[in-house]
Amino acid sequence: MKKSNIKESVTLKINEKINTLRESGKKVYNLTSGQLNFRPPVDLIRCIEKELNFLKSFQYSPNKGFKELRRKFSNDFKSKRNITLSQATHSCIISSGSKFSLNLAIGALVQKASDEVVLVAPYWGSYPEIVKIWGGKVKCVNSFAFNSYIPKIEDIRNVVGPNTRAIIINSPNNPVGIHYDQSWMKEFALFLKEHPNLYVISDEIYSDLCYYDPKPSYFYEFDNELLERTIVINGISKSLASTGLRIGYAIANKDIVQDMVSLQSQLASGPNSLIQNALINFDLTSTTDFLDTIKKSIRNCSSILRDAIVNNNMSHTWYQTGSGFYYFMDFTKFRFFSKYESSKKDYSEEICEEILEQTGVALVPGSYFGMANSARLSMTLEEASFKEAVDLLMVYLMDK
Repeated sequence: MKKSNIKESVTLKINEKINTLRESGKKVYNLTSGQLNFRPPVDLIRCIEKELNFLKSFQYSPNKGFKELRRKFSNDFKSKRNITLSQATHSCIISSGSKFSLNLAIGALVQKASDEVVLVAPYWGSYPEIVKIWGGKVKCVNSFAFNSYIPKIEDIRNVVGPNTRAIIINSPNNPVGIHYDQSWMKEFALFLKEHPNLYVISDEIYSDLCYYDPKPSYFYEFDNELLERTIVINGISKSLASTGLRIGYAIANKDIVQDMVSLQSQLASGPNSLIQNALINFDLTSTTDFLDTIKKSIRNCSSILRDAIVNNNMSHTWYQTGSGFYYFMDFTKFRFFSKYESSKKDYSEEICEEILEQTGVALVPGSYFGMANSARLSMTLEEASFKEAVDLLMVYLMDK
């Protein structure tokens, strides 16, 4: 794989533009953020402070991560999903962030150039690039706003073939801010039984950030046997507002985990010792109040956006978000889009750049997520600032 074939993260390019505008004195509302506007839990910060006094926090950790923390993550997973998981068949690996865990999972599964990984668009922009890094092929299934971006199982069935190695399911979803409901997960479980050689990478990094019931459920909860070919990806970045601390983990059958450990030992060694030790002493079950505050803020921002869209007679463009902290905007639904030549061509970057220059509102172009003529906006700003940003965005959308 040539390095030139791997795309740079588009958010880095946008942030350069944001910094240039701010330096020129323009007020910018950054709705591109993939992280929460909150500090981590106080108890976690205290645990980190305590670890600063111990030599072991500055030494190598095992390639797999500390055993006590691996057990802790596994138990937390089993408790939240209400499932049984045998230590004889399954294991956990801790890595430097969930993105690296995802890299290791794909690296363990993709063995040859013909191996395919199915993605549901719009998808997180790193998915296809990681598949390409490991020499695999990407196959896509589209989802649409009118169905709240929930893919049809039949569409997935139509792209799965003899070379399909895995499918990535991201629920709750980045970039659309929804999770697949229980009926979809049950149907997906039945579909997987039709394909006994198909692995699933279940990216659950936003699983604790559901602000409307019902909460997320997962296909393996309805058929525990599917855990044998499921790699669950999670971490502390979103649920503990700790993106910079870089601790993620994966839970899978022992053979897959061992392959991931072998890769990690050569690519990065073990993850951060200090943060792992702090987490060993941190109560993962103590975050209810912390998460409630975060979820209330996201829910309020979602309501601000919904009200603005409805009050401006754009309700046909709205779908209800309920988890994560994003909304995905389809520009083709707005009147201003008629000035563009064809909906078959992608103007996402052009539109987002114009919005940024004219309003100071920064969005991530939908092309990064595999969807033309659209954008992702993040609902992580403080509520008053978020409302200002949404009002400015509505003026642009209405006046154009």
